[in-house]
Amino acid sequence: MVSFPSILLRRLREAATVEEVRESRPRRVQRKERYLQLAFNENRAQVRRILPEIMASDRILIEAGTPYIKREGMAGIRAIRARWSGHIVADLKTSDGGAEEVAMAQDAGATAATASGSSPVETLDRFVDACEQMGLDAVIAMLGVSDPLRVLMRLRKPPRVVVLHRGRDEEGTRGKVIQYRHVNRVLSKFDVLVAAAGGVDLREARSAIFNGANIVVANIISPGKPWEGIPADAEVGAMARQFLDTIE
Repeated sequence: MVSFPSILLRRLREAATVEEVRESRPRRVQRKERYLQLAFNENRAQVRRILPEIMASDRILIEAGTPYIKREGMAGIRAIRARWSGHIVADLKTSDGGAEEVAMAQDAGATAATASGSSPVETLDRFVDACEQMGLDAVIAMLGVSDPLRVLMRLRKPPRVVVLHRGRDEEGTRGKVIQYRHVNRVLSKFDVLVAAAGGVDLREARSAIFNGANIVVANIISPGKPWEGIPADAEVGAMARQFLDTIE
């Protein structure tokens, strides 16, 4: 078992029990639902401008993307929490120090955190254990992983979510696609949710749901950036509703 890091101990002094911390957060993501995850990758100014446009919905997850966290740190997650009462995914892509980074994300207000599937199995086990203890959804992103099932088979327990992830730098490479062939392989062995990420537009969102994914991750893309997603200068709120209708 993972010992509680100091950040969590401080949080527990503010609440009577771990259950009170958990009860104050949104319900965990559910297998029967289909979710849209909107990823912010720029800065707090973009969050302040766009997030108020997003309709409140249990089926919308807001992601603090990896570049966003690198720019803004845990203060960036807190800025999202100040404006969003629902799920917040901290895309840490943890590769070491799993328990400590989960505690940092939880302290900032996240309800889920991600680790890299290419990390050592010890890190992934500690990461999943820490998420379970702290009431977060554990997410393992399989970016650069050729066989996600093999990674999962090595773990003491599975995460809540597995992401089939095509990297942003891979979007322009011919033949690089989200590997939906792994969906049934993973679900045949583990009771997890599967997310699809990497260049997801409306067409890709439909394909993801058709192939059995539970979560589609759409990046909010700033003008001039070469990636697919939801343009930041569009009506993001309206497009989010269109995504939800598409994946219903």
